[in-house]
Amino acid sequence: QVQFVESGGGLAQTGGSLRLSCAASGFGTNIYVIGWFRQAPGKQREAVSCWSNEDGSTSYGDSVKGRAAISRDNVRNEINLQIDDLNPEDTARYYCAWGSGYGCSLQSQRYDYWGQGTQVTVSS
Repeated sequence: QVQFVESGGGLAQTGGSLRLSCAASGFGTNIYVIGWFRQAPGKQREAVSCWSNEDGSTSYGDSVKGRAAISRDNVRNEINLQIDDLNPEDTARYYCAWGSGYGCSLQSQRYDYWGQGTQVTVSS
């Protein structure tokens, strides 16, 4: 049974940090990629980061490069995304996505399953 749970959103302050988690299971393969995307009201969906389970490779969108880190928590079987030095432009609904196969990608078409999203609001 496929399970896909995002957590960790909420209210944060400018300059602070947030940590989002994505727990995905039941897909029947260990060769997959996880992507994080976000969408703010009135704006297009934007790629934030991705992670490949096959080799641990990662990639980051330009808007968070240098202040974000994606990693796997092997104990909790989660993919975590931390973003530091937050600013109000980070306010968005953040979505975790799952795609089978190799190759971390920031292209949304790469992903087959999407979570419901978790809201992040950064106050100034």
